[in-house]
Amino acid sequence: MKALDLFLFHWMAAGFEPRPWLVVVAGAIAVGGPWLCAALLGWMAWRQPPQRSHLAAVVGFAALAAVLAHSIAAALNLPRPFMLGLSPAYIAHGARGSLPSAHAAVMFTAALMCLARPALRSAGAAVFAMAVLTGWARVHVGVHFPGDILAGLLLAAALAGLFLGLQHLVRRHMAPKMRPLRSAAS
Repeated sequence: MKALDLFLFHWMAAGFEPRPWLVVVAGAIAVGGPWLCAALLGWMAWRQPPQRSHLAAVVGFAALAAVLAHSIAAALNLPRPFMLGLSPAYIAHGARGSLPSAHAAVMFTAALMCLARPALRSAGAAVFAMAVLTGWARVHVGVHFPGDILAGLLLAAALAGLFLGLQHLVRRHMAPKMRPLRSAAS
């Protein structure tokens, strides 16, 4: 797996002989992609009031993804490509553990949770595309290996699965018990 990760990194990364314009574009995406994702989620909350409770859950699970990704990365403490001398870091970044990518975990969590909601599928597809592009950019600028991005996606899939499981349990077990309370209150 490590050999494949290194092969893909060398294929995707700017390395020591970058195309300057591509490094500028990748750097802007690597830094700005998550902000664009957050702006899209905010816009969806503004445009689709019935989806606000789901989007609040998306934000909560995305925050959980960030905490878990940072905790796992700190525990594993695997070096980033620039720390190993494989490439310069073309964006400012601290020398801390890289696996999983917190950016990937957060953005893919938001994307998968939106994709699971019919009214938010178009936004989910856009966020997923942004997550893929941001993942590529962060590899290109030398701060992640492709495996870090994949690990972020796997963490996101686990969290989205947990959310869907909890949602199913609530709908199956809690919602029927709440109906009589709502009727009595009316």
